[in-house]
Amino acid sequence: QVQLVESGGGLVQPGGSLRLSCAASRTAFSLNVMGWYRQAPGKERELVATRTKYGDTNYADSVKARFTISRDNAKNTVYLQMDSLKPEDTAVYYCYVLSNVRAYWGQGTQVTVSS
Repeated sequence: QVQLVESGGGLVQPGGSLRLSCAASRTAFSLNVMGWYRQAPGKERELVATRTKYGDTNYADSVKARFTISRDNAKNTVYLQMDSLKPEDTAVYYCYVLSNVRAYWGQGTQVTVSS
């Protein structure tokens, strides 16, 4: 019932920045957790960062010092500010939302970090 629209992916050089956005189309449900997972070629899908509606955050160790997750609860939107990007960050990034009903996944957006 919740549709997620992702944007902001693309190609960036090492050391550059990208900002991912994910907007949930439904507003009638409590979006308890919003965040991002990613899957790199040949790798398992892994958690990148999540943020609860109360502001509690969880980051993967590999991105903790470089990425920042934020939420605009009024817009039902979660953002991932990615700074100091590395080639190892190259992956398909999937928006994740846990409502008070069920979990939802975005379609994925490609992030490529390359010179």
